[in-house]
Amino acid sequence: MSTRHQLLNLLSDGAFHSGTVLGERLGISRAAVNKAVQALVGNGIDIHRISGRGYRLGEPFVPLSETAIRAQLSAHGIPSRVEALDEVDSTSQYLLRTFGPEEPNGRVCLSESQSAGRGRRGRGWVATPYQNLVLSIAWRFEFGPAATAGLSLAAGVAVLQALEEFGVQDAGLKWPNDILLDGRKLAGLLVDVRGEVAGPSLVVLGLGLNVHLAVQDAALIDQPWAMLVERVSAPVDRNRLAVLVIIHLVEMFRVFERTGFETFRAAWERRHVFAGRPVRLLTSQDEVAGIVEGIDPQGGLRLRDASGRVQTFYSGEVSLRAGGG
Repeated sequence: MSTRHQLLNLLSDGAFHSGTVLGERLGISRAAVNKAVQALVGNGIDIHRISGRGYRLGEPFVPLSETAIRAQLSAHGIPSRVEALDEVDSTSQYLLRTFGPEEPNGRVCLSESQSAGRGRRGRGWVATPYQNLVLSIAWRFEFGPAATAGLSLAAGVAVLQALEEFGVQDAGLKWPNDILLDGRKLAGLLVDVRGEVAGPSLVVLGLGLNVHLAVQDAALIDQPWAMLVERVSAPVDRNRLAVLVIIHLVEMFRVFERTGFETFRAAWERRHVFAGRPVRLLTSQDEVAGIVEGIDPQGGLRLRDASGRVQTFYSGEVSLRAGGG
């Protein structure tokens, strides 16, 4: 655990702590404490300093805790190898590098910050350090990559169920793997698949969920976005949220292993915010306009064009058509 993370743990009670006491607890000088504070402030953490009293967080903070997450998962009968890192390039890339062939399914990596987080279509994933939920989970299937079609949609259902259990009742799904709140992106999913045609295959599923974004980070996002703090009062217990997400994702993987996407199809359709609406679909070759007619058994988006013809697409970027509501 880095000095910055340890410092945040000490400040997480919301009280003032002097630089001297913090330095003693961390085994560093007061100057080093101040340097660590400035680094956190630069990352968007609101820390107040008052002469004679010391440092205090401007808002309550719940640090990620491997111990707390493991204990809660164990209480639900889910033994899982959980790592909560201070910083990593990408939680998904970390698991792809380190997930061994004999490891049990369900290994999870969380991180307080990512230096190379990834979104869809080559975008980076923007997340204020120490404020959001960024995690990946690894799962190995006996079948080949082709049979994983629709898995990101099934994962969207699982994450939405976790959010509903957490108290967020009005979020919805956007094809193929976004979670929206009031039409704005709250979370995104990304699936990496490795394997032979006949199997087995390794899936690493990554999730980025906006809990709280600092102003300077929000300015880097090129689409409408939402934060969990808009619906849930602070401090958001990210450990409990992570546990709920992991529980629902593990159950999703277990069911998907037996039945594929079809089991999740109706649940996804019910939560699709663009169902029956006119949209534009931007593919790598073209732009297609049509009315959303649902999804097929593999998770492909079905669009009915102006002539009445229905086409199915398996990749692309969807947006509401102008004048379509």
